[in-house]
Amino acid sequence: MNRRRTATAAALLALLLPLPLAAAAGTAAAADAPSAAESRRTALELPRPTGRFAVGQETLHLVDRGRTDPWAGTGPRELMVTMRYPAQKGTGGPVRYLTREEARLLLADRELDQVIPVEDLAGTAVHARSQARPVAGRYPLIVLSPGFTVHRSTLTALAEDLASRGYVVASVDHAYESVGTAFPGGRVLKCLACDKTEAGTPMREVSDNRARDVSFLLDRLTGRHPAWRHAGLVDTSRIAMAGHSIGGASALAAMAADPRIRAGINMDGGLATPVPETGIGARPFMLLGAQDGAPGGNASWDDNWPRLDGWKRWITFADSGHFTFSDFPALADQLDLPDPEAPLPGDRSVELTRRYVAAFFDQHLKGRPQPVLDGPSPEAPEVRFHTP
Repeated sequence: MNRRRTATAAALLALLLPLPLAAAAGTAAAADAPSAAESRRTALELPRPTGRFAVGQETLHLVDRGRTDPWAGTGPRELMVTMRYPAQKGTGGPVRYLTREEARLLLADRELDQVIPVEDLAGTAVHARSQARPVAGRYPLIVLSPGFTVHRSTLTALAEDLASRGYVVASVDHAYESVGTAFPGGRVLKCLACDKTEAGTPMREVSDNRARDVSFLLDRLTGRHPAWRHAGLVDTSRIAMAGHSIGGASALAAMAADPRIRAGINMDGGLATPVPETGIGARPFMLLGAQDGAPGGNASWDDNWPRLDGWKRWITFADSGHFTFSDFPALADQLDLPDPEAPLPGDRSVELTRRYVAAFFDQHLKGRPQPVLDGPSPEAPEVRFHTP
């Protein structure tokens, strides 16, 4: 489930292209590129958040001068963080899904730049508002970490929904681990980590490094001199983390390293960093996987499940794929490019991901029992509970 760069690219290509186009994604498709892309111009929009709050959004650039970047081998470690939070309706201004260059690099890496116009992806309509006035209160903090090679924006539908339900959400881009992320000064940092892992660096280096990133982020959000002007919204006693793919593995690695993180979710990521033999202090953890993530489908989940020593769940969605837990299925459906190998509809993918992730955090951070986590439900026949 942890994909190297080439595997991630192939999975996303399959997700966004139907079989006839996927087969033609080489020279023949390039020859038709302008007309093919133009014919697919589509106004893309993420599903609306379901909570009672409007959503505010701000971006932080954080620099850890105590660490040298492990991938560049020089300079301090840097993070880009999108903060989303409960906001007052009617305040703030529009935000973009991606910069044009971030969108171009993402599409080019997946060989989709001749099929989907860059501006369509970059201009995907979202529902948060920049600089919106916060709703006063103290809210649990959830850190979100994306999959390897992909931008933090790929978890926007989930992040916006959590914020609308009364959470502060920090979505993190880890420098040099996506195919393109914009940093201050006109810099767009590319995936040096991809080259390292393809050359044999273990993926555990990625998840362990992200764990250190998250601890630094928590220091900067909850310390005496916080980096975010609305840090007073954060209830520092209620912090959790979720991630997709290697980001999900990083959630476990971060919990093992940092006791401030009370609960975690791994969305379809192989556990590159194993659960310690002593467990994770009886804190709750959920494995949320694609249809091939059932017991026997991922050795790292089978091996680590017994060492999860607190409340735990192992849940999979039928007809789903590796990117089901991201924004991609919803966008692919709007482009009329569904994945035949993961036929769960895009809006349903978003709905189920939001439902089970929010239920987990509502139960473990807000103390609200969630029967949906107790077992199969007739309202969600796609959802499988596993008890190996």
